[in-house]
Amino acid sequence: MPRVAFVHDWLTVFAGAERVLKSMLDCFPEADVFTLVNFLSDDDAAFLEGRRVESSFIQSLPFARARYRTYLPLMPLAIEQFDLSGYDLVISSSHAVAKGVLTGPDQLHVSYVHSPIRYAWDMQHQYLRESGLDKGVKGWIAKWLLHKIRLWDVRTANGVDQFVANSEFIARRIWKTYRREATVVYPPVDVEVFAFRANKEDFYLTASRLVPYKRVNLIVEAFAQMPDKRLMVVGNGPDREKIEHITSGHSNIELLGYQPTDALVDYMGRAKAFVFAAEEDFGIAPVEAQACGTPVIAYGRGGTRETIIPLPDAGFSESSPAPTGVFFHEQSVAAIVGAVERFEAEASVITPEACRENALRFAPERFRAEFTAFVEREWSNFQRSL
Repeated sequence: MPRVAFVHDWLTVFAGAERVLKSMLDCFPEADVFTLVNFLSDDDAAFLEGRRVESSFIQSLPFARARYRTYLPLMPLAIEQFDLSGYDLVISSSHAVAKGVLTGPDQLHVSYVHSPIRYAWDMQHQYLRESGLDKGVKGWIAKWLLHKIRLWDVRTANGVDQFVANSEFIARRIWKTYRREATVVYPPVDVEVFAFRANKEDFYLTASRLVPYKRVNLIVEAFAQMPDKRLMVVGNGPDREKIEHITSGHSNIELLGYQPTDALVDYMGRAKAFVFAAEEDFGIAPVEAQACGTPVIAYGRGGTRETIIPLPDAGFSESSPAPTGVFFHEQSVAAIVGAVERFEAEASVITPEACRENALRFAPERFRAEFTAFVEREWSNFQRSL
């Protein structure tokens, strides 16, 4: 067996990328882990099962625990300092800089890419606006740093032997950014935790971190225009105050704040539909909702196009695949209102059973089987080439 090292951007919470890392580690239980910073709580770190985890010099810099992202200009240098010469197979789990780790000609480097660095590429202008860095001296410094990171990011793509993408959408981003083909292996979704429930109640649900790109404000504004329809909002974040202002005076909208997993599962199972307005690389929450048997009303771009079977624009027929949701095609209040109205008019053709069946395509055991088979095949091919 090859000696295996995993390289992950940073370990600060147990979120989507870390769930993927957990399933990867299940495939290679003897592997070591390298990461820029490791600030996981004891509970969140349980998935590492006592493995050796080596962090970079950023771990020891001032205020790194709270503000590690501000050290982005140092991250390329930091990721290159890991000495992986003792490993045969290097697997990077990358949405920022992990793929830039240094490897030699006798090492196979497989990179599972959640996304090329969003804020350095196609989302740069949005990121700068939302950070207040689109103007002034600080803005020019930020633009120059992101320019340098783009140059480094393209150069380090040459050090990756095989790319794996978490969706066809990200495979297209990889091709656009690096001109490299990528094999798609969809991330694992813990569909068994999100238990099936056929009986629904008369409310809609949205759940996410309250940050600008999630566009929860649009969902809330849409339901403010539909006072006869109830909306539950799960999550906290920087946009909380803005969303509270929108909901003021609208008794049909309830902000629930952060909810533990068991409570979130309960809300997802009881909701008549889950509403999702973000353009995501993959989007785990819509799959979790479908696992509960709950239809999804979603923005029809990004990963949702691969995880939701929409009502066809021409209307449902017996020959159509069993739908699991409704798409809207622009991020606007009017589009969300229209999608909700269409869902209510045609909801009878979307069954909880079809939603659950669709979600099962993304179960963890499917991910482990596909990812293990891919890496073993590439390792065999690599060995023959030496």
